[in-house]
Amino acid sequence: MDISLLFLCSLLAVSFMYSIVGHGGASGYLAVMSIFAVSTVFFRSSALVLNLFVAGIAFVSFHSGYKIRWRLFLPFLVPAIPLAFIGAMIHINPLTYKFILGILLLLALLRLLYRPSIEHEIKPPPRIFVSVVIGSILGLLSGMIGIGGGILLSPIFILMKWSHVKETGVYSSLFILCNSLAGLFGLGFTGIVLPPHFIYWIVVVIGGGLLGSSTAMKFLPVRYFKISLAIVLLFACFKLLIP
Repeated sequence: MDISLLFLCSLLAVSFMYSIVGHGGASGYLAVMSIFAVSTVFFRSSALVLNLFVAGIAFVSFHSGYKIRWRLFLPFLVPAIPLAFIGAMIHINPLTYKFILGILLLLALLRLLYRPSIEHEIKPPPRIFVSVVIGSILGLLSGMIGIGGGILLSPIFILMKWSHVKETGVYSSLFILCNSLAGLFGLGFTGIVLPPHFIYWIVVVIGGGLLGSSTAMKFLPVRYFKISLAIVLLFACFKLLIP
């Protein structure tokens, strides 16, 4: 499998764009791998490992400005971790995997295009039962597909008005970090498979994560990056969902 400059630049753009909003970028990495015809054997392992680096950088950046409201967050996180572990051990038929991934990438696209108001009135945390159910579903999907789940958690938090937009970055990055680690432990039982020259992928996404989580976002036209990333996700959705 050749590593092209365009492929690495695409990973850089994805890690940069996702780290701005506190995400690890797994859905974007999976989209890029799909477009460049990387074998699905590498999908989950690669996306989860890259997630760890970028989500870790994003969490350090976002956490410095906000305190975690554990009463809100823990009921989502606690059930998600073991289910991400279990989900990673579930073998999925390649066609089924591509279909589920295509649907989740479509949701990621909608999340990217969604423009919430800057501020809104914060509502009380949901009932624990509701949080546990949502966290469990997101955790299972995270492990099965190879994403951290933040791309699905953050729009729920914002739409339900459980946290402000920037505060959500703290929760989504920590959610991604924990689920990605749990998913990798689960994959360890079936075998973690990484592509050749994977170290270059790691270096590139770390660079993009650092850039996106730093003050660079204040000087660059972020809307253009969002449009470019939306096009990538849309193309990947068509490639996965249409035979």
